[in-house]
Amino acid sequence: MAAAHPAPSRAPASCHSLTLSWSRPPETGELRRSLARALPATAAVSLWESRAPVAASHPTASAYAEREAARPLRGEGQLLRVVLVRYADGPAALVLVADRAALSRAALDRVTAGLTGDADGPVELANGAPHRWDSATAQPAWGLGDVGRRGALGSIPFEVPVPPQPLDLDLLTRAAAVVLAHYDAGEAPRIGVLDPQGPNGDWTMSTGEDLGAAPLDGTDPLPPVGIVLTDAEPDRRYRPCLAPVFPLTLYAERRADGSARGTCWYDPALIGDAVADAFARSVARAVVEGAGQGEPAAVEPTSPQEAAALIALGSTPAPSESSEDDGPAVIHHRLRNVARRRPDAVALEDGRTTLTYRALDEAAAGTALALRALGLRPGQAVGVCLERDATLVVTLLAVLQAGCAYVPLDPRYPAERLRHTTQDAGIGLVVTDSPAFPDVDGVKTVSPQELSRLARTAPANDLALPAEDAAAGAYVIYTSGTSGRPKGVMVPHRNVIALVEGASAGLALGADDVWTLFHSSAFDFSVWEIWGCLLTGGRLVVVPHWVTRDTAEFHGLLADRRVTVLSQTPSAFGRLIETDLTAGRELALRLVVFGGEPLDTRMLLPWFARHAPAACRLVNMFGITETTVHVTAETVTPEAALRGSRSVGRALPGWSVSVRDPRGRVLPPGAAGEIYVGGAGVADGYLGRPELTAERFVTDAVTGGRVYRSGDLGRMRPDGSIDHLGRLDSQVKLRGYRIELDEIRNVLLAVPCVSAAAVVLNPGKDGDPASARVDAYAVLTGGSVAEALAGARSVLPEYMVPTTLTALASIPLTLNGKLDTALLPSPRLARGNDIPRRSTGPDPTGAQDLLESELLALLGRHLGTEVRVDDNFFELGGNSLLVVRVLADLREQGLPGISTRDFYGNSTAGQFIELIRGLRG
Repeated sequence: MAAAHPAPSRAPASCHSLTLSWSRPPETGELRRSLARALPATAAVSLWESRAPVAASHPTASAYAEREAARPLRGEGQLLRVVLVRYADGPAALVLVADRAALSRAALDRVTAGLTGDADGPVELANGAPHRWDSATAQPAWGLGDVGRRGALGSIPFEVPVPPQPLDLDLLTRAAAVVLAHYDAGEAPRIGVLDPQGPNGDWTMSTGEDLGAAPLDGTDPLPPVGIVLTDAEPDRRYRPCLAPVFPLTLYAERRADGSARGTCWYDPALIGDAVADAFARSVARAVVEGAGQGEPAAVEPTSPQEAAALIALGSTPAPSESSEDDGPAVIHHRLRNVARRRPDAVALEDGRTTLTYRALDEAAAGTALALRALGLRPGQAVGVCLERDATLVVTLLAVLQAGCAYVPLDPRYPAERLRHTTQDAGIGLVVTDSPAFPDVDGVKTVSPQELSRLARTAPANDLALPAEDAAAGAYVIYTSGTSGRPKGVMVPHRNVIALVEGASAGLALGADDVWTLFHSSAFDFSVWEIWGCLLTGGRLVVVPHWVTRDTAEFHGLLADRRVTVLSQTPSAFGRLIETDLTAGRELALRLVVFGGEPLDTRMLLPWFARHAPAACRLVNMFGITETTVHVTAETVTPEAALRGSRSVGRALPGWSVSVRDPRGRVLPPGAAGEIYVGGAGVADGYLGRPELTAERFVTDAVTGGRVYRSGDLGRMRPDGSIDHLGRLDSQVKLRGYRIELDEIRNVLLAVPCVSAAAVVLNPGKDGDPASARVDAYAVLTGGSVAEALAGARSVLPEYMVPTTLTALASIPLTLNGKLDTALLPSPRLARGNDIPRRSTGPDPTGAQDLLESELLALLGRHLGTEVRVDDNFFELGGNSLLVVRVLADLREQGLPGISTRDFYGNSTAGQFIELIRGLRG
C-alpha cells in the first residue's frame, strides 16, 4: 500500500504562534478537555505532545519549543495546532500555531487563558478569508536578489540599543520609510506594518507621508519592506508571522528596557544578503539617532565608515608603475619606445599604404617639423580635418610630437559646426585637404601634401622636440552640449597612458593583435582604437568610411585582415551579427569591446550560438569622453545575456566609481543614483567653460580627490560592479552617438521661423536601434517645416538632425511649466513638401511599373510608412542601420546589389529605382 503524502504546509506568512512556559502542566486528557471548552466544536484543532530530553533550565531547552513554534499549519482546513513540549524535569512549553485570519492575537490569548482555567467561554472565530500575499510580490529594483536562491530564507540579526524612550511601532515604521527613500529615490516610501494590537492583527500599509493604518487588500501590490514589532515577555513569546510576507521584513522584539533585538528576514531571490544587512543597520541607526525627538533621524544613506568602504570597493588599484626605461607618460614617447623594440613590425595599413613602426615614427617626426616650421609652439591646439586613412593617424601623432594638442574635426560635419569648433578651441592652424572646410578669420589651413613638402626643407635646428610633460594636453574632443553648441573636453597625455596600461593586462593586449580604426576621429572611441593598438605593439587597420557603412564589406575586411580586436557600439555590432550568420567566412576575433551606448546583452545570443565565449571574449565597457573613453569592464557570458544583465563591471585599474544621491552622498549597494568617476581618467575639464567645469568636475567630500559627475544613472552591486540604468538628464545615446536633446532644441530655436520647440527621443519599435529616432516639434512663425529643418542641418551633424519635425500651434506644458510629452501628437514625417511631384496615376505611390512598385514596397517595409517616388529615404526616418538592411534585402530578392556610397548618393526613391533599373538593364 502506498504511503500517504503529508498535507501541504500553509503559507508560513499567514500563520502566527504563541509560546508560553507552564511550570505545572496538566495531563494530556485534561488539556484536551480544556481545549474543547475554549474553542467552538466546529474548529479544526489538533493537539500533540512532545517530550524534550533535557531539563527546562538547560540552555538548549527553548530550541525544542522554538522548532514547533516555527512550523506552519498543514492542510487547508486546520485553524489551530497545539503542542505541549514536556521537559525532563516536569515543566513544559505550550505552543499554539494558528491561522491569523481565523484567530487573532487577542483570540490566541483567550485560548491560552481557557487552557489555564481562566476562560469564560469559547473563543469566537473570525470569518476573514486568508490573504494570498505571495501572489502579489514584485522584485524591488534595488534588491539585487539571486533568482537561483528562490525558496530560501535569509535572516540577519540586528540590535537597536536602548533609546531615550521606548521603541514604538510608529517610530520603527518611520525609520524604515526614511531609509527606503534612499533606495526608491523619487518614490513615496511604502511600508507594510503588522500591528498585533489591531482587531485582527493584520497587515496595513504605511507611507512616509501618511503613516495611518490603511489596510492592504488582496489587489494591492505589496510594499517592498514590512515591519513587525512585538514585546518580549519573560514567560511567553509571540510570533506575528512564521516567515516574511514582504521581500524584506524587519522583525523586532522589544525588551522591557525599551531596546529591541530583531531579525531582518528577506527572500534571497529578491533581496541580496549585503543589501538586507545595510538596510537593517541603517534603520537601527535612524531609530537610535532620532528616538529622543520621537522622529527618526534623517540619516545619511551611509555612515562615514560605510561610505569610505564603498568608495574603496568601487576602486581598482592602478597597475604597478612603469619602469624608468618607459620614460614619461606621454603618448608619442611611449610609441617611440615601441618603434625601437619593433621597428620593422607593421603598425598601420589602410588598403593603399602600409607603415612599419619605424616608418610611422619617422613620417610623424617629419610632419611635426613642418608644423613647427609654420610657427606652432608647444601647448597650442591644432585642428585635424581628414578622412579616415593612414595620413590621419600620422598627422595626429605629428601634432603630439610637435608638443601640441590635436582637435579632431570630422570633414562630414556641417560647415557651421566646423567653424564653431575651430573658433571655440582657439585653433590657429587646421590640417585638411577638404575643399569644403569653411574660411575662419585668423585660421590657416594646410594640406598633408604641403606639410610633406615643407618637412623636406625644414631647418635642422627644428629637430629638437619640446620637453615632454605627461600633464600636457593630448587632444580636445567636442561633445554635444545643452547650450546648442558642442563643448570641448581637454584630456592630457597621462590619461591615455593610464587607460592603455590599465586595460592591457585584463584584456591581454599585445603585439599579436590586429585592431581596426572603425570610428571617426571626432568620436572618443578612436582614441582607444588608435593608441590602444599602437602603444601595445599591435597592427592598426584603418577602415574607410564607406566600408564602415556596409556591413558585408566590413565583415569581409575583418576576415581578410584577420582582425583580433574589435571595438563596436552595440548598434553596429547588431548589424555585424546579422551578416555573420550568413557570411560563410570565419573570423579571427578574440576580443570585442562594446561602448558608446547601453548594451542589451540579449542581442548577443545569436553570436554566442556561433562563437564560443572561450574563443571570442565580449567585453561591455562603460565610459565617457570626460573620463578618457573607458571606466569599467565586464565580460559578458551567455548566462548574463540570457538574463539581460545590465552590469558594466568594475572599475579599470586606476579608476574608481561610486553611486551618489543628488547631494553627492554615497549610496549603499542596490540604491540607484548618479555615477561618479574618479581616478586616472578624469579629464582636465571643459575648454573655456570654467562654470561648467566647476559644476561637473568636483572635489569629493569623502576622499578629497577630483571626481566627475557623469550624469549617468546606475547602482553598485555588493562586489563593486556597476549596473548602468540610463541617463539622468536630457542626454541620450543614439546608435552610439552622445546627443543632448537640449542642443537640438536650442539650434531649432535659433532658426528665425521657430518661436518654440521641443525635442524627444523615440526609442523605436521593440527596442530595435534601427527604428530609434529623434522627433522634434516646433511652433512656426511664417516659415515652413522645410526651412526649419534646413536651418538645423546647417549646424547639426547628420546623426543629430531630427528625423521628424511636426508643426504645432503651441508646445504642451504641465502645470509646473515642463514639457508634457503625453500631449505631443504623433510625429509627421517630412516628405519634401516643396518638391513638385510628378503625376501619380493609378498608384498613389507614383509607381509606373512592377519594378518600381516592388522597390517602393521594399523601402516602405523598412521605414514603416508608405513611400512615394519623390520621397527621400533619410527624410522618412532612414539611417545607416536601415541602409544595411535595405541592401541585404535587395540581395535576398535577387535584385542587383549596390554599395552604401551609391545608396547615399541616390537617396530619393526615384533615384534609387533608376539606379537599380540601370544595373538590371
